Amino acid sequence: MTRIFRLSMAQMNPTVGDIKGNTAKIIQYLEQARELEADMVAFPELAITGYPPEDLLFKTSFLKDNVAAMEHVVAASKGIAVVVGYVKMGTDISNAAALGYDGKLIDVYEKMYLPNYGVFDEDRYFRSGTVCPVYVVNGVSVGLGICEDIWAPVGPITVQKKAGAELIVNINASPFHAGKGAERAELISTRAADNGLIVAYLNCIGGQDELVFDGDSMVSDAGGKMVARGPAFKESLMTVDMDIDELLRSRSGEPSPVVETPTNLQEIGESKTVHVSDYLPQDRKPLEHVRSDGSLDPVEEVYRALVMGTRDYLVKTGFSKALIGLSGGIDSALTATVAVDALGPENVVGVAMPSRFSSEGSISDSQELADNLGMELWEVPIEPAHTAFADMLESHFQGTQPNVAEENVQARIRGNILMTISNKFGWMVLTTGNKSEMAMGYATLYGDMAGGFAVIKDVPKTLVYQLCEWRNQHGEPSSVIPQAVINKPPSAELREDQLDQDTLPAYEVLDPVIKAYVEDDYSYQDMVAMGFDSAVVSQVIAFVDRNEYKRRQAPPGVKITHRAFGKDRRLPIVNRYKQQE
Repeated sequence: MTRIFRLSMAQMNPTVGDIKGNTAKIIQYLEQARELEADMVAFPELAITGYPPEDLLFKTSFLKDNVAAMEHVVAASKGIAVVVGYVKMGTDISNAAALGYDGKLIDVYEKMYLPNYGVFDEDRYFRSGTVCPVYVVNGVSVGLGICEDIWAPVGPITVQKKAGAELIVNINASPFHAGKGAERAELISTRAADNGLIVAYLNCIGGQDELVFDGDSMVSDAGGKMVARGPAFKESLMTVDMDIDELLRSRSGEPSPVVETPTNLQEIGESKTVHVSDYLPQDRKPLEHVRSDGSLDPVEEVYRALVMGTRDYLVKTGFSKALIGLSGGIDSALTATVAVDALGPENVVGVAMPSRFSSEGSISDSQELADNLGMELWEVPIEPAHTAFADMLESHFQGTQPNVAEENVQARIRGNILMTISNKFGWMVLTTGNKSEMAMGYATLYGDMAGGFAVIKDVPKTLVYQLCEWRNQHGEPSSVIPQAVINKPPSAELREDQLDQDTLPAYEVLDPVIKAYVEDDYSYQDMVAMGFDSAVVSQVIAFVDRNEYKRRQAPPGVKITHRAFGKDRRLPIVNRYKQQE
């Protein structure tokens, strides 16, 4: 007898706190899965509440509303099994997955491994589960898992395999960073092959504050071969027909998990088997195979993450339009292009704010970019305000030499103009600083840092160029960023003939050092031993450390590296530790 198990995986975009809206979306996908005659439909981790709910979890009313929503979803499961992520209430609360079948709550699985690193803080809120269940659904033995549960080489999946599991359904809210898709694919393939079972990995999509969730759900056979893969950065109901016995036959020999003794397994958790329903052969029309396209190009996936993160941040916070200061430089050009791709040209307004130091190209290149994108561009010269500031401060600054303070007046005037327009029309200001600048403090507090969302704050300058080149070769319209913008030397244009390299090392030299120090936590000695110039290393360490206070006052922005400024990297502002050179 051939056992075909039809699994629907709802790769959905929830909104944190929108329990009603999330539940409505869940019910809609559940109905679609039922129409497709699926045996089971699965939803992402904390699909009902959105992820991460953070301190909303301290609100009893929030928890009760989430439980009521879960019960509503379960009640809608007539003729189908449903797995939905929610928060289980009790003496403590847990990150859980409810299993419903035919309108009844069968059981609740509680996440066992709680991540507490990087952006994750689950130990603050949840208790760990202690049971590793296997559910017999339509004659197929299914083990459930939630996100981190499958990352451990030896964990719940090992216990579930010993208890007879044939298929693992792992639901996730796994944030994106560059290269994460390839990491996940290798992980899922390894877990499937090591345990000799089928693994279905479901991930949500969408932006939530700094985080972006990229989907990229997948199914691996018992030999570690990827047999289905969903789209990245796109909502979808991924439905897969799995010939259970055929996919299990793909395993090569006996599984070889790390665990060898039953004692170790008992320490992981208790096993149990729950019989839900017998296998019933069905006369269903076979589904089209879900293509396994693999990961996106590294630059493309970052660009898509920026677009999704920007769109969701504005839409989910209730903003309809974005406002950007256009300087004629590459950072503002990329930010504007991402914004237009995210929101549409009719919802993005650029403002050019020339000063006495602005080059001719700062206006003409901005206008060409705006025309190419189809967005509106305003011109607001800042010279009257600049002169007024100089006059107001002249007596107090008498006898001193002009320095960065006078230069930054211009940036602060521009920030005031943008925020005033924002205040007038209710548009969100998008800042344009990149990760290289934010690391080195090469940004003006209350000036170019003023705004509501920092689109490229986690994008190194060298990657900014790559993203612009990629966007010019792809998408509609193509070649939107003028080549003159890409070719011109980077400059803040706050004094005559100013260039970034007057203050900073060349970005090709600077960015690898910033990555080594900020993202990889290498020491001075480590970096010098790696071949980096000692003077550059010293400068990076000094500048990064002393500008933590600035970054704490910066708006949130899209996380695209494995360690971004913000939740990822929590260093004290008052901090006298200095690395020994």
